[in-house]
Amino acid sequence: MKRMFRLIVIPIFGLLFFTTACEPDPSTYMGLVQDPNYYHEVHQNLTDIIVYDIFSPPQASRIYAYPNIAAYEVLAQAHEGYQSLAGQLHELTPVPAPKAGSDISMPLAALEAFMVVGRALIFSEQKQMDFRNKMVADLQAKGVPSSVLKRSFAYGQEVAAHILAWADKDNYKQTRTFPRFSVNTDDPSRWTPTPPDYMDGIEPHWNKIRPFIIDSATQFIPIPPTAYDMSEGSLFHQEVLEVYEAVNGLDKEKTEIAEFWDCNPFVTHHKGHVMYATKKITPGGHWIGITKITCKKANADLMETINTYTRTSIALADAFISCWDEKYRSNLIRPQTVINKFIDEDWNPLLQTPPFPEYTSGHSVISTAAAITLTDLYGESFPFIDSTEVRYGLTARTFDSFLDASSEAAISRLYGGIHYMPAISQGVEQGKKVGNYVVENLVTKQQ
Repeated sequence: MKRMFRLIVIPIFGLLFFTTACEPDPSTYMGLVQDPNYYHEVHQNLTDIIVYDIFSPPQASRIYAYPNIAAYEVLAQAHEGYQSLAGQLHELTPVPAPKAGSDISMPLAALEAFMVVGRALIFSEQKQMDFRNKMVADLQAKGVPSSVLKRSFAYGQEVAAHILAWADKDNYKQTRTFPRFSVNTDDPSRWTPTPPDYMDGIEPHWNKIRPFIIDSATQFIPIPPTAYDMSEGSLFHQEVLEVYEAVNGLDKEKTEIAEFWDCNPFVTHHKGHVMYATKKITPGGHWIGITKITCKKANADLMETINTYTRTSIALADAFISCWDEKYRSNLIRPQTVINKFIDEDWNPLLQTPPFPEYTSGHSVISTAAAITLTDLYGESFPFIDSTEVRYGLTARTFDSFLDASSEAAISRLYGGIHYMPAISQGVEQGKKVGNYVVENLVTKQQ
């Protein structure tokens, strides 16, 4: 499990070799530091490390949220019309303001705040430091004075310390000590570990994590899943057969859809006595990738970019908290377990069944919440090419809107053979409620 995070303040003096006695006019480098591509790059670096470190989907959503909030709180101070998240997000107090008269670059401070917070939440800290050092060298080579970097990074570290102290109270470290999920073998409707690795249930206590904007993990409890009943003709039996027949009847298009939205961070492959694994982005990571594509297509400036990432990451994080609360309450058995027992012992789903209960569908919940958040910012009609999965060997797909993409993400779980339809349809409804709540109750840019 992830060790307790801590603030790591890396002295920047060793990286910034020269302090100019006479700094150049800020206008010579101001446009450079306001380039949103630097923010996209630090995000991609964080995603790459999340994949490398194999964080679970709920954990990844938390890792995305806190660095974005830190960056937002820095930069919002320099942009009229943007409002602090203090007093809006649970227990967040105002970050320290820059010292009077301090000459700093808020965009650079925001980058550093993002990186310091992100580094405290991952395992592979050196990978991020290597990236940071290259970015610093690039900024220096392009004319950003070392003294400006030094002052700006110092303020970014100050804000990061404030955000990490707040994050430290979200109950994450306490849940690391809670007991593993106990499988109920006496009730045939309850989830049990699935092939091929029969892993323990992931994050059974995630509903104990402090939400960001929703009132609580239980605010949007969906209707219960269909009652377990494998008698011939029962509704549950029909839902099981629907999954079985959907996978058996897959065509090329549906197979591509399922694989495109798989987003399983750790898939194992077994050949005889040999096992190897492939790593991929999480569902939340996929939507962070869509956020990048959106900002680039819209030519969003740095503040708009940080605002978009922040709102989307908060929606994703709260959606995971809401969904995981239901997963371990209803604790429903997965299709593979039921089909292997009652219908076809040799049947396998197209996608590897992830290690947690079935209801509701996580991708349905979080994709819908993210899509609603992005729709609020960029409109109902926003065609885009989703190339997020190209780096993982898959072909890009084209969508007419964010909700078009989230609908495909949801139905992909049926094609993949890992969810019954109620988990998908009710997951979409749950995601709508979370997404709409974030849109209506989180104020960033004042109208």
